[in-house]
Amino acid sequence: SQDHDAASRRSETIDAHIDWIHDHLLKGHAAKILDLGCGPGLYASRLAQRGHECVGIDYSPASIAYATDHARAHNLRCNYVHEDIRQAEYGTGFDLVMMIFGEFNVFRPSDARDILRKAHRALTEGGMLLLEPHTFAAVRKMGTQGSHWYSSERGLFSDKPHLCLQEHTWDSATNTATIRYFIVDAPSGDVSGYAQTFQAYTDAEYCSLLVDNEFDDVELIPGLADASGDSTDGLIAIVARRREPSR
Repeated sequence: SQDHDAASRRSETIDAHIDWIHDHLLKGHAAKILDLGCGPGLYASRLAQRGHECVGIDYSPASIAYATDHARAHNLRCNYVHEDIRQAEYGTGFDLVMMIFGEFNVFRPSDARDILRKAHRALTEGGMLLLEPHTFAAVRKMGTQGSHWYSSERGLFSDKPHLCLQEHTWDSATNTATIRYFIVDAPSGDVSGYAQTFQAYTDAEYCSLLVDNEFDDVELIPGLADASGDSTDGLIAIVARRREPSR
């Protein structure tokens, strides 16, 4: 949809982010880029059109199939891999590893640390990491919205008419927000359940996490493209460089 920046962002938003990544982060130089949680390749394909070589990893088979077909049809230097980024091998020789649109917060802290360690190994000397995680306040807000419901003829959870009962909870002991969805099928009354959990970090905790996992020069930015043209609330950008071992 070009009406909002939920799910996949609008093209104009993505284009502004690509300009910032290409011009500001990469200084216009051709780079090898790893996109973790690449989805249908909306960022990687545009970066490849700018002359970069891209690898994308995502666990959604439909997204990877779309991205692969698009890259093939447009002769783009993009290789897409259908794997879970927690288990996938990232390879080496990347100038930039990126994980955007709040994906970092959906992982347990132990998995997040493993992802950062693998990202570090995948980078070249002086290579950069780009994260776009949620702020602490944004995750807490997710968990404190209470409960609500809506009805739909079809949607994310079902292709048939259904009722969605949505429950939000916040755990202050772990700083996690959990959203539970109970889907009531209109024709049969059958109920299906789904849930997602987000881990909140303060700015200081993001910095410590990156430093502890061999990154330096950590910079927190209001948003991708310095928040220019970015209408997605509650996300910040973090740029860090791979720390080289002492000699």
